[in-house]
Parts: sequence; C-alpha cells; structure tokens
Amino acid sequence: MTRISRWGIRIIDFHAHFPVPEDYLADWEARYAARFGLEKLARLRQDARWYQEQWWRAYSFPFPEEPMAPPEVQLERWAAEVDRYGLDRVVFLTGGGNDQLAALVSRYPDRFIGFAHHDPFRPDAASELRRAVQELGLRGYKILAPALRGPIDDEALDPVWRTCEALGIPVLIHFGILGGGGGIAWHENINPLRLHDVAKGFPDVPFVIAHFGCGYPRELLHLCWVCRNIYVDTSGNNEWIRWMPYELTMKDLFRRFVETIGPERIIFGSDSEWFPRGFAVRYLEDQLRICYEIGLREEDIRKIFAGNAVRLLRLEDGSS
Repeated sequence: MTRISRWGIRIIDFHAHFPVPEDYLADWEARYAARFGLEKLARLRQDARWYQEQWWRAYSFPFPEEPMAPPEVQLERWAAEVDRYGLDRVVFLTGGGNDQLAALVSRYPDRFIGFAHHDPFRPDAASELRRAVQELGLRGYKILAPALRGPIDDEALDPVWRTCEALGIPVLIHFGILGGGGGIAWHENINPLRLHDVAKGFPDVPFVIAHFGCGYPRELLHLCWVCRNIYVDTSGNNEWIRWMPYELTMKDLFRRFVETIGPERIIFGSDSEWFPRGFAVRYLEDQLRICYEIGLREEDIRKIFAGNAVRLLRLEDGSS
C-alpha cells in the first residue's frame, strides 16, 4: 500500500540513520589516540560537541536525549513518525550492524528499509554483503568514504562492487566533510571524484552521493557529468555551504544539479536519526518549497521525493 503524505505526494526518505550508538570514527580515533594521546582526543570530542550544539540551537532542534533509549523504543517512535507525516518509507542506512538493523526493519516492512553498512575492506566484505541482502533482506549498501582505511578505488574492493552489480542494489556513499564542524575535513577519500574509475568500471551500479557532495559540489557535478550511474541525495542541513568561498544556497544547488543531470538522478533524504527531534520535517519542507520556487514540474518533484527511490529500490516489484 502506497502512503500519501500530508503534502499531497508520496515521500520516501532515502537517507536516515536508526538511532543507536555508532562508532564509525573508531578506527580514526584509535589511530589519533595512538599518535597524540587520549587527552587530545577528548579535546577534539569537546570541540565537535560545541559545533553540534551551535547547529542544534540555530535550527531550534532539541538536543539528543542522553542516554539513548533502547532500540525497541526507538523503533516504535520511528513507526509513529512515519504515520504522523504520512511517509511511504524511511531508509535506514546504518543501525548498529547488519544483523541488528535487519531485525529491526523487518518488524515494519511496510515502513522501513535497511542498508548493509559494514567495512568494505573486511576480508569477507563481499560475502557479507551477499548475506545481508539475500538472507537478511537489506536493500542497499552504505559507505562512509572518509572513514575507510584505504582508497575507495583500490582494486581490492572490486569483489564488493561486483557483488553490488550482481545483486542490483544501490550504493550510497558519503564523501566530503565527515561529522560536520569539528569533524574530519581531509582524507584520501574526501573528494567524490575518487570514485571516478569505480563508477566507470561498474556502470550498472547506481552510486548515490550524499549531501550534494558535502563541500565538493563542483567535483560531484563533474562526476555526474561523465557517469550516468551517479545519483545525488539532498539530505541534511547541508551546513557546509556556509564554508564555501563563494555565495551558495540550497536553491542554487537544486537548480544546478537539475540543469546538469535532471530530476531523474536527484533523491530526497533528511539525514534524520535521534529523538526527541525525530523526522527532520524542516528539511523536507525547505526542499519542497525550493523545488516549487525554481519551477519544477509536479512530475519532476514526485521523482525527487519518491519516484527515483522506488526505481532504485525496486519497490514496485511486489513491495508496495
């Protein structure tokens, strides 16, 4: 059954995170602590928290609850959010490991979809991806490029990409600044153009790049221009536009990406996660308004906010 939102259109949130404690920077922090010490690591964490609090205040968001509620409680909260706003689906890209996320989303298969999110450099990464999709029912693969231990175009990862190709699943990758203010701004995988050879080598794999490139919109536009299997997601507050050396707005981003790749390769996401905020409805409403203000046709708006996700996730094949 397809749900129609309170805004009169079908909405699939392609980019959310199930609220569980995550350690996606664990490897980076371990290397930092070994070189510089735990005291300095604690200072970095304090700085990152300061930046986060500024962001929460600027958007009038409540601070995340501490301690975090158990997964079962979070699941029911998220199910209520879906019903409250009339969302068709929410895609959780992470959730404490493949097994845990699969078990959670399976409780509400008409509301939630999960992605595998294990390290692609694991020796068994390809077989784990196949298990996550074929046995656990996950529908895609999420990677944080600046958190990887090696280059994302390393030939050692080719078995992973071949598995994605064989399974017919989308791959969502975060490039650019990781963790917002106080996070990571430099890494060998910081630039989405690092995916160039991989995207060309596996043209049947849809690669979705998060947050309009998160500080690298020019490079992402170049990548989109030469690879038709590159998609863009709109998720989050995209605060990185404040740090660009030229004037840039969300309206500029929508307009330029529509002009370059068309609405067929742009996918709505919210980057929602924690409570009491829940679904970041403000991001959705801002993006909807922008799409209408730049004169997109109704059919193109429907593609961005649901249709493209339906196609990549193959939801019409008996799943909706």
